Amino acid sequence: MTNDSTTPAGPTPAGSPLTTDPVEPLRTRTAREFPRLRADLEDLVRIPSVSNAEFDQAHVAASADAVAALLRDAGLDDVQVLRVDGPDGRPGAPAVVARRPAPAGAPTVLLYAHHDVQPPGDDAAWSSAPFEPTERDGRLYGRGAADDKAGVIAHLGALRVLGDDLGVGVTVFVEGEEEIGSPTFLPFLTAHRDELAADVIVVADSSNWRIGVPALTTSLRGLVDLEVEVTVLEHAVHSGMYGGPVLDAVTLLARLIATLHDDAGDVAVAGLASAPDPTVDYDEAALRADASVVEGAQLAGTGPLTARLWTRPALSVIGLDAPSVTRASNTLTPTATAKLSLRIPPGQEPAAALAALREHLYAHAPLGARVTVRDGELGRPFQSPQDSEAMRAARWAFAQAWGTDPVDVGVGGSIPFIAELLEVYPDAAILVTGVEDPDSRAHGIDESVHLGELERVVLAEALLLDRLARDARG
Repeated sequence: MTNDSTTPAGPTPAGSPLTTDPVEPLRTRTAREFPRLRADLEDLVRIPSVSNAEFDQAHVAASADAVAALLRDAGLDDVQVLRVDGPDGRPGAPAVVARRPAPAGAPTVLLYAHHDVQPPGDDAAWSSAPFEPTERDGRLYGRGAADDKAGVIAHLGALRVLGDDLGVGVTVFVEGEEEIGSPTFLPFLTAHRDELAADVIVVADSSNWRIGVPALTTSLRGLVDLEVEVTVLEHAVHSGMYGGPVLDAVTLLARLIATLHDDAGDVAVAGLASAPDPTVDYDEAALRADASVVEGAQLAGTGPLTARLWTRPALSVIGLDAPSVTRASNTLTPTATAKLSLRIPPGQEPAAALAALREHLYAHAPLGARVTVRDGELGRPFQSPQDSEAMRAARWAFAQAWGTDPVDVGVGGSIPFIAELLEVYPDAAILVTGVEDPDSRAHGIDESVHLGELERVVLAEALLLDRLARDARG
């Protein structure tokens, strides 16, 4: 879809200067600008910018160029597409950095999003083509429509809506490899430390509580993963000849995995920490529907659902190497391997959690089988201050945009680069905001964004930037 030719290019004209109360003028500007923003989102979704190396990386480069063009159109003159090499010497994916200097005495705000997307999976399983944006019942469907090209549009929209009334310095940083773990993120920050320095960092890559109720993400679980291998034989042997006194490696691996949780489904690894329970809870019926839990399956663990999702450890088997059913022979499998993913709450050090899990696996070697652990990725958890100046401004902006106060939420998933942002910019205030909702199905089939909610996100960010500017002026 092309942009409406009747809509002027460039930033939204300021029109009448913002009054003491900017809410209604900015609401009007947002509504006027939103059709063009939606068209821009559709154009971005059409670019299959999957950062997984098995896909054509020319599309990721095209996506970066498209984002850069949009930011220039929004009135930012200093726009670059940049790459750095990773620790292994391989070049990173293209990131877009666009800047407008701060007026005297005003803060600088870094606006983060990412333009790369997950693989679509089975195209035939989608209700409409994954890279052809399609509206149904007020939602725009397509890979990346929510995660995180809607985040790009949130930043773009706030800049257009404010136009010449933008009273803060802005740096827009749109990454191109978040969906593959941001392998060059820290080298990128190091190489461009001065260009990306900011007083406030807004990360538009999280979720709202539900449609009509905004959220500020105040905590994120960290990540530890590893592979555990169980070996019982030097080579496969006939199951009829040796089965009985010798258990196969798959059975022994299953016995080892079974020690990771107690009978209630809580993680049973000594040395893992929990954070305090959240003040809000998740309706069980809503969680079961959102997670597509099959009828009759019980939920695991004890305590509030939000605690189980946000502030307690969670341990999952996310991969298994063993003979497939179609290729199985009548032999005892000598070796089997599982990949474990451990989510850790704020307050837990990833290295300590890894050590605790590794010790548990060795201590519970089944029937003396040989256990080998191979360490994987580590990601730090995040806990934001609840009452910073930036947080107060965000709460006000969200309440104005939605007409209801935002909910403080945690996210069970990890955004490891936030810890890296804090490492490089320890004095910056980080706000994690949302463009998704529980029906967005980020990473899944039929990913979508609610268009009404996206419009509110744009308004909220414009109000936030305006409030930060006004607070600085006193």
